[in-house]
Amino acid sequence: MGNAIIKVNDLGKSYLIGHETQGYIALRDVVANKTKGFAKRLQHAFSGKQLMGTQEVEEFWALKNVSFEIQQGEAVGIIGRNGAGKSTLLKLLSRITEPTKGRIELNGRVASLLEVGTGFHPELTGRENIFLNGAILGMSRAEIKSKFDEIVDFSGVEKFLDTPVKHYSSGMYVRLAFAVAAHLEPEILVVDEVLAVGDAEFQKKCLGKMNDVSKKDGRTVLFVSHNMSAIQNLCTKAIVLSNGEIFNIGTTTEAISSYLSINDQKNSGATIKNRIDRKGNGAIRFTNVKMFDADTQTEVTILLSGQNIFFRLYFDKQDKKELNSFLCAVGLSNQLGDILANLNSNITGHKFDSLNDAAFIDVCINTLPLNNGIYRLTLFSMVNEEIADWVENAFEFSVEQGDFFGTGKLFDRSFGPLLIKHTFRM
Repeated sequence: MGNAIIKVNDLGKSYLIGHETQGYIALRDVVANKTKGFAKRLQHAFSGKQLMGTQEVEEFWALKNVSFEIQQGEAVGIIGRNGAGKSTLLKLLSRITEPTKGRIELNGRVASLLEVGTGFHPELTGRENIFLNGAILGMSRAEIKSKFDEIVDFSGVEKFLDTPVKHYSSGMYVRLAFAVAAHLEPEILVVDEVLAVGDAEFQKKCLGKMNDVSKKDGRTVLFVSHNMSAIQNLCTKAIVLSNGEIFNIGTTTEAISSYLSINDQKNSGATIKNRIDRKGNGAIRFTNVKMFDADTQTEVTILLSGQNIFFRLYFDKQDKKELNSFLCAVGLSNQLGDILANLNSNITGHKFDSLNDAAFIDVCINTLPLNNGIYRLTLFSMVNEEIADWVENAFEFSVEQGDFFGTGKLFDRSFGPLLIKHTFRM
């Protein structure tokens, strides 16, 4: 553990949150509040509580009791739900803000890419910002010039290099910012979810560069993302945050499993009908999903590879009138959130002109082409070309190995999640 490049001990960050409760205030209320406020401040001065104006404030801990060590050359993922404290942690490590308590030891230069435009001056050109960022990192002009062509080539913004960056699109901003952060050779590279702004090709390029920075150059990468596949491919270790505290530290596989368990716990008590994290105007609402063996027409709890099955989607009509032009879609993904397929009534040509008193729709799949594993369904519907209901990760199900090819041989899970009927000939 002597090679630790980052040491964090009992780190905490708190903020004061004020709550405005008053509405319209007349002049007499202002005079009265001034008097009350003076008395209240005297009272709180002795009680130790803090005030924001004349309002009491709540102390909110964005991070609590966070401790860990990261070794030189490690690529570490930081994962957690929105509001878990990921961005706060990166801002503390990047010295953008100071901790309320605890200690951070950084044994090297830090380059961070936390949000679009971080570290760039909008009035300066792309060329000038490259030199500005390099100077902030403590590099000499000669060092920056030696890397300049690589940065420009990687970013792909050569045509706009002498244009003030305030005129850049968010994608161009991110391209240049990442190129600067990755090529100016900091010992620690910190990257937040900001890469999601770029296109798919550039994201792939960035992940490849971060992989090189870590494995070939021996530098440390901290990567925040909601893309579990990206975390799994890039990182060997991950930290899971929940409500500002460390929920798990371990190998990427262990950490992702524990992160998914947090999501499962959150929705474990909520049926699809009661889920509130849904979108749409509510013309219809999905209420339940059941699985059936299509050959026997019996309900099942586990599916087999190669089985003829159907998912029965139950729904309620909120509007009792006849609904026209109905579209139904089901997104199929693995546990990491990778989309494997989209089953869409519009694409297959199954047009529903109206919904009278129907209570469910069956989505049929012949010869289920999934290897053993755990999968999830996202439910989506449109009525009259408006989103009616959209529930992400609404249903989870398991698939066991079955005789998909009819040869008596099972397909190993390591060969991938999808099974495809095929033949060979010479």
